[in-house]
Amino acid sequence: MEGVVDHAVRALITQFGGFDLCVTEFLRVSQTLLPERSFYRLAPELNWNHGKTASGTPVRVQLLGNAAPWLAENAHRAIELGSHGIDLNFGCPAKTVNNSKGGAALLQEPETLYSIVRAVRSAVDSQHIVSAKIRLGFNDISLLSENIQAIYEAGASELAIHARSKKDGYKPPAYWPKIKPYISQYDMPIIANGEIWTPQDASLCIQQSGSKRLMLGRGALAMPNLANMVKHQQSAFTWPQVIKLLLQYSEFEIEGDRGLYYGNRIKQWLRYLKIHFPQVTSLAQEIRQLHKKSEIVAILQSKLEAA
Repeated sequence: MEGVVDHAVRALITQFGGFDLCVTEFLRVSQTLLPERSFYRLAPELNWNHGKTASGTPVRVQLLGNAAPWLAENAHRAIELGSHGIDLNFGCPAKTVNNSKGGAALLQEPETLYSIVRAVRSAVDSQHIVSAKIRLGFNDISLLSENIQAIYEAGASELAIHARSKKDGYKPPAYWPKIKPYISQYDMPIIANGEIWTPQDASLCIQQSGSKRLMLGRGALAMPNLANMVKHQQSAFTWPQVIKLLLQYSEFEIEGDRGLYYGNRIKQWLRYLKIHFPQVTSLAQEIRQLHKKSEIVAILQSKLEAA
């Protein structure tokens, strides 16, 4: 969810309940120990709310890279700064990431997965969770068993599986049944992920994957209270509630170069909201060429008044 679920979005969607944990966008690690400011920029919750969103949801820093010693060093630093565990990204399908041997590219190398998880586990006190996220595979699922085994033997606390290969990208469907054989095979909790847009999807995922633990991604942007709908049977958001949420997002103080991306980020969010709210089409058209926060907010206000 790079470039989408920043601290502002985390604060907004966790206020409605249903989430037990948030994982940050990934922090790319190469051959260096990153400065504290890199962690605070990614997860300002570490600096002002004991590593939790304003509503109290714990936040876990996610690391991406292929150099086990440096991932371990940075994991140790993240924990020192207050991260609620460490998440390792072995699922990102982006070409720029994969071409530098990161994310899903590592699913072709079970031994590298092992060395990374082992190094991070050794660097982080046992009271803190070390989790990993994978896909079913890179081009196919032939190494799925080996990858899960490597991550388990290396000492991971839990594993999230996006039920598609890198080759599948984000094209439906998600192959939840492929996860099921591993649920009872390991005492490591396995979390199912992929194509969960509605409570009905969540129920079907639980049934087909065998996992009662779910990770929401794009679905939580398309329906901002989806977690609470799944967990506590809350009613779906209405269109006026969505507009109020976007106005609330606009109220967040956007400092430095982050303000330059406000227009792009809110337009990106609208692309997900359009899945459930047909009213987005006209709104998106009206703000298509706008970039200034004040101009976009004026349009949102007018939509709220008309709703």
